[in-house]
Amino acid sequence: MRPEKEYLVREATDHLEKSNFFFLTDYQGINSEETADLRNKLAKRGAEFHVIKNSSLRLVAKEKEINDIDPYLKGHSAIVVGGDDASGVAKDLGSYFKETKKVLIKCGTLGNKVLTADEVKQLAKLPSLDVIRAQLLSLINTPASQLLSVLNEPARGLVTVLQAKVKEA
Repeated sequence: MRPEKEYLVREATDHLEKSNFFFLTDYQGINSEETADLRNKLAKRGAEFHVIKNSSLRLVAKEKEINDIDPYLKGHSAIVVGGDDASGVAKDLGSYFKETKKVLIKCGTLGNKVLTADEVKQLAKLPSLDVIRAQLLSLINTPASQLLSVLNEPARGLVTVLQAKVKEA
């Protein structure tokens, strides 16, 4: 393999190791200002936008056993990687496409599973990682709160009876 190609493959490998997901997009028609804007939006989630050669990504995908990605490796391709909130990054990409009609999502991956563009849109509808964590903590705290309420009820009843007796007297 030529040194230039080795460099591109190594670079693609480094990008894919930044997270357990990536989104493959078509960046055709986006200018440098729009690219900078998109990169800034994604950086808030810890994600990055990189233009990539299809042949390099094909080699890396084969090496990482990411099957079924070949049909999407046509035309202008860029990947979005990084961060730990795949749903949030997908949301940002979706909202950017709605605003500009540019950077169309071709597909995505979670681990070794290839997601279609529709599945990425469904992923974007999921709550963010922070919301899921908050919901989980709420579920964990609910039984403890209910137990505390039940344990306090006899004391609350005694106070109510004593207050009634004081008012009678």
